[in-house]
Amino acid sequence: MITLLIADDHPLYRDALRGALSSSLTDIHLLEAADLAATVETLEHNDVDLLLLDLHMPGSQDLFGLLHIRKLFPDVPVAVVSGTEDPLIISKIVGVGALGFIPKTASSSDIADAVSAILDGDVWLPEAFDGKIEEVDEEFSKLADQVASLTPSQYKVLCYMRDGLLNKQIGYNLDIAEATVKAHVTAIFKKLGINNRTQAVLIASQLELEPPAAIH
Repeated sequence: MITLLIADDHPLYRDALRGALSSSLTDIHLLEAADLAATVETLEHNDVDLLLLDLHMPGSQDLFGLLHIRKLFPDVPVAVVSGTEDPLIISKIVGVGALGFIPKTASSSDIADAVSAILDGDVWLPEAFDGKIEEVDEEFSKLADQVASLTPSQYKVLCYMRDGLLNKQIGYNLDIAEATVKAHVTAIFKKLGINNRTQAVLIASQLELEPPAAIH
C-alpha cells in the first residue's frame, strides 16, 4: 500500500486530484491536509510515501512551505503541485529538493506518470520545461537552508519586515505583543546570520517571498 498526502487548501482540487490518482493508480491510500500546520501534523503521525504539496496554501506561501517540510522531514519525497509555471520558480523548487513539479493543468495520465516516476526515485517535470530548468547557485541554497530553519511565525514576521512594517505594526497585524515581535526578530537575525533589517529584507527578496497580504 502506497500512502500519498495531498496538501492543498482548495477542496475541489483535492477532490479532482484524488479522483485522478484513484482512477490511475492501484493499491494507494490517500490522506489530505488543507494548510501547512495540518500537513506537518499528518506527516508526524503517518508514514507517507509521497507528499503532493501546493505552494500557496495557508502557512505555505511561496517557497516557505516546501523549505519547512524539507527541513522537518528530509526523507519524505515531495512533489509540488501548483498553478505557477514560472521556470525560475520551478528551478528553485527542484533546487531545494522537490522531486517533481506537477502543474494544476496536468491531465490525469500526466499526474499518474509523475507520481509513478517520483515513487521510483526519478525527478519528474512536464515536457514543456525540458531545457528550461537551471541549477540554483550555492548562495541561494545557503539562504534557502537558513530560511527553512525559521518557524512559520518567524517567517510571517520576516515577510512583514520585507514590506517595511515596524515592530508595532507587525504586532498589530499578527495580534501579538510588540515584545514578542522583537523576540521573533532577534531569532530571525540569529538563524539567518545577520544583524539588521536591511539584510533580512535582502534575503527575503532574493528568495522571492510573497508579501504579507497573501499570508494566512
